[in-house]
Amino acid sequence: MKALAWHGQRDVRIDNVPDPTIEEPTDAVVRITTTAICGSDLHLYETLAPFMGEGNVLGHEPIGIVEEVGPEVSSVAPGDRVVMPFQISCGHCFMCDQGLQTQCETTQVREQNMGAALFGFSKLYGEVPGGQAEFLRVPQADGTTIKVPEEAEGASDERFIYLSDVVPTAWQSVEYAGIPDGGSVAVFGLGPIGDMASRIASHRGHRVIAVDLVPERIERVRRLGIEVIDASATDDAPEEIRHMTDGRGPDSVIDAVGMEAHGSPGAGFAQQMAGVLPKRLAQNFMAEAGVDRLSVLYSAIDTVRRGGTLSLIGVYGGMADPIPMLTLFDKQIQMRMGQANVKRWVDDIMPLLTKDGDPLGVESFATHRLPLDQAPRGYEIFQKKQDGAIKILLKP
Repeated sequence: MKALAWHGQRDVRIDNVPDPTIEEPTDAVVRITTTAICGSDLHLYETLAPFMGEGNVLGHEPIGIVEEVGPEVSSVAPGDRVVMPFQISCGHCFMCDQGLQTQCETTQVREQNMGAALFGFSKLYGEVPGGQAEFLRVPQADGTTIKVPEEAEGASDERFIYLSDVVPTAWQSVEYAGIPDGGSVAVFGLGPIGDMASRIASHRGHRVIAVDLVPERIERVRRLGIEVIDASATDDAPEEIRHMTDGRGPDSVIDAVGMEAHGSPGAGFAQQMAGVLPKRLAQNFMAEAGVDRLSVLYSAIDTVRRGGTLSLIGVYGGMADPIPMLTLFDKQIQMRMGQANVKRWVDDIMPLLTKDGDPLGVESFATHRLPLDQAPRGYEIFQKKQDGAIKILLKP
């Protein structure tokens, strides 16, 4: 089959690789009909390159049709249309029962001291082949598939593909932000997650102030009637937001940027250095002394009101990040963070995807639709923020 494989920093290619097969009785094999490029795929494209292996198949946002199931799979059958969350979870361990599928005790990558295995996401998370491919082996299929409701069988893939990551991740960011009724939230970063988080918070009736510096992203959210700030046109976005919120700042802030923030030249240099070190040295450097670009996190801490809440949903990977504990303590700020526990939120989200009206705008959310063969171009324009690329769907 054809699949998008990693071959080096900023070097991804379409390869011919063996078709997946049933390896365990809990597996399924799914024929992919649509898959997507995620902002966190860009971390693998560059920053987390030391943890990648040549030929790793990328991708963790797929939807498709079940082709085959193992003898212990009971929740889906051949012919079913399913979405795969980005994390692989059994659905019945202690952590899954707590709604913490990202910490699944059955699939935890213990040799790396990490949580649940992820599709297409490096040695850190199990090196499980991903979904930017024609077919996908799905381990723990009962816990790792979301069946599209029968009444929605005629709906497009674009109605449901974002259940794999974008909508649950944005949903969790809003939940973790703890925005009070009638309260306000600032969203830093208007890539796919920040954009969708802004939509969800606005849909819930909150006041949203969205911040970015890419013109197309700003205008896209502005058209939804959401207040926006162009970070490239102000020297002090936190102060501007305070002026908009009675001088005290919003109740909550969502950081939807993470390690890819602009600025922080020292951290940027450290990340570049890791990219040129021998792989074993680079892995040790990233695992023990890695630092993130924290300019957005610092701005979020500055922006949120005293007693407010920070929700960190942008991916961070540093182990030696300098955090302003005095400010966090003095302002009595609460922080919640972590990768989205996708299946925890499906019952809350599904009605918004199946009802008429498309309240979250999922069917028009993608900016680009490309054949799988053009995936390398998709990565390039997304990484360079070219051609208005915000969300790219791939068709095998």
